[in-house]
Amino acid sequence: MTDEKPSLFERLQPLMQRLQPLMQEAKRLSIRGLKLARHWLGIAARETWIVLKRLPIASYSFFWAMVSPEYAQRLTDLYIDGASTLTNKASRQRAVEAPRPPQAVLQESGPDSALVLLSLLQKEGRFLDFLQEEVSGYSDHEVGAAARVVHDGCRRVLDDHLSIAPVRDEAEGSQVTLQKGFDPSAERPTGHVIGEPPFTGSLVHRGWRALDVRLPQVASSRDVRILAPAEVEL
Repeated sequence: MTDEKPSLFERLQPLMQRLQPLMQEAKRLSIRGLKLARHWLGIAARETWIVLKRLPIASYSFFWAMVSPEYAQRLTDLYIDGASTLTNKASRQRAVEAPRPPQAVLQESGPDSALVLLSLLQKEGRFLDFLQEEVSGYSDHEVGAAARVVHDGCRRVLDDHLSIAPVRDEAEGSQVTLQKGFDPSAERPTGHVIGEPPFTGSLVHRGWRALDVRLPQVASSRDVRILAPAEVEL
């Protein structure tokens, strides 16, 4: 009695077992390759989109440079300035950088001083009463008469508790120049602002700065949120 010969599948089984780890590794590498291909295709698509977004600008510049000598001169000036900047870039990098000023830190403004000043304006000039009143039903003469009373009282508060002065000494309407490095919190250019300072223009408003503040001291037990007490006549 002869033994039955193993089938082809049975004879290939040991080879398939040895090839299985290689097949799993090949599958893992193919998945990784697919992810890498997707990643680089995404980068290429983004870079292509960035370039395509510049196409209208390039077309516009080309067209106007051909038909407008003034626009062509502006492009030439920009190119010359950019070339000069690139030429001096290496020397600027070798230069010692000047220390940068510390960045401004946002701070919360305490409301107590503002509330005290507002209560003084109300006490002396009825400032809140005037602002809270609906004046549309009054004539201009009546509003003007009330405004004069408010003006006198509020002016008295400023004279007693604040010392203020103009930011600029020049007369309004005169020509002034804002030099490079001007303080934007003290001087604000308006209108058609293009390029870098210095800026030359007409002084519309001289501005105000507080030189001294002399607010009265307030007891800790007082609620400064009460700007004016309710008055009850007996």
